[in-house]
Amino acid sequence: MLKPHQTSSSLLECDFILCNVEGDISKASTRSHEQGKMSEDPPQNALMATISRTRSRTNTILEKVSLRERIHHFTFAWYTLTMSTGGIALLLAETPHRFKGLDTIGLVVFLLDIVLIFLITLALILRFSFFRKTPAKAFTHPSESLFIPTFFLSLAAALSNIQHYAVPRCGPWLVVTLRVCFWLYLAVTFFLSVGMYHLLFTGRRRLSLNNMTPAWILPIFPVMLSGTIAGFMAPTQPADQAAAMLGAGLAAQGLGFLVSAFMYATYLSRLMTVGLPVQRPGMFIAVGPPSFTAAALVSMGANVPRLISAEGSLVADSLRSAAYLADMENPHTVALAVRAVGLFAAVFLWGLSFWFFSSACLSTMFGMPDHSFHLSWWSFVFPNVGLTIATIRIGEAFGSEGLLWLATVLTVLLVIVWLFVGFCCVRAVIRRKLVWPGRDEDSD
Repeated sequence: MLKPHQTSSSLLECDFILCNVEGDISKASTRSHEQGKMSEDPPQNALMATISRTRSRTNTILEKVSLRERIHHFTFAWYTLTMSTGGIALLLAETPHRFKGLDTIGLVVFLLDIVLIFLITLALILRFSFFRKTPAKAFTHPSESLFIPTFFLSLAAALSNIQHYAVPRCGPWLVVTLRVCFWLYLAVTFFLSVGMYHLLFTGRRRLSLNNMTPAWILPIFPVMLSGTIAGFMAPTQPADQAAAMLGAGLAAQGLGFLVSAFMYATYLSRLMTVGLPVQRPGMFIAVGPPSFTAAALVSMGANVPRLISAEGSLVADSLRSAAYLADMENPHTVALAVRAVGLFAAVFLWGLSFWFFSSACLSTMFGMPDHSFHLSWWSFVFPNVGLTIATIRIGEAFGSEGLLWLATVLTVLLVIVWLFVGFCCVRAVIRRKLVWPGRDEDSD
């Protein structure tokens, strides 16, 4: 039972919310009446329906909700926490300007990420065990289903962190294990992207173009990161295995980026015709595809000279006679050319990602209408991890101290944002703003 002073405080909060909502709707109705009839629904009906939905939502604050019921509303969107935490651990491993103990801090953050992945997965298993019909609803819900890929994005960050933090401390067995994990990840995420978009294409509950956000990119995001993972893992893999991983990773990276680019056309059309989305943090998702692709291209290109040499080629020795490089007098020149092309393509894409980043920052700082916390706030972190890593890769390739210092500044800012969003996330759970009926991605 709620205590009297808690009930009174909650009632005042609800009344305040309802008054603001009723006032905003009244103003909107007046403007609509002055401009002419905009729809066939009577304004009063729309007004009463909105107030009714708001009352039913705010009244749940006053109700006693069990832990079991709160678990019922624990959604896949919570993996945005782990993909962001893993991204921070990766940044701490990659940032160019370092101090003693930074690797230890990064390792602690990585271990925290592993623990969080386990706890979130356990909570979802409990949710699906307690409520047997929930899995089908989660996979077909137009909002929650878009966040299912965040689980695989968390795995991508974890695999990249294992490559940095664990491979130097373990034996060759881990290199083989990571190679197997890469191929499994690539296969699963490819079929996931096909299946999820098929469900979105054929589902009864359709997404609206007027509500289009970069979150529509999420189903293709995990398979795209296969190229980024390949770039991280290739230096420690045998040459023939690394060549196969880089080839498959390049195809996956191209698939993910091109599908995302097709989505950008719809996204920009929506911004021009409808305006900015209410959930401004989601705009940062658009930063991810070009920035992670830029980072992947630089990493892949840097590995090519090792794979194309006078002693070998891009393929195994048994197939060298069929390789198009076999008759070239100096394959190493080709390797340097491929590396240069990858670098210039990365710079080309870095400009696009930085433009999306700047646009999202401006839209967030000036005129963010909804300041209540949502799990989409983690979009402040993970996509910008890709921009920072791309900046590091390009800065190292050109030997530019300016770019490397920019990457360091971005790293510090992202760590601060990560801590701030984490604090807001915990506070939202305590204040019943999250994991509560009607307040999560599973709500209608």
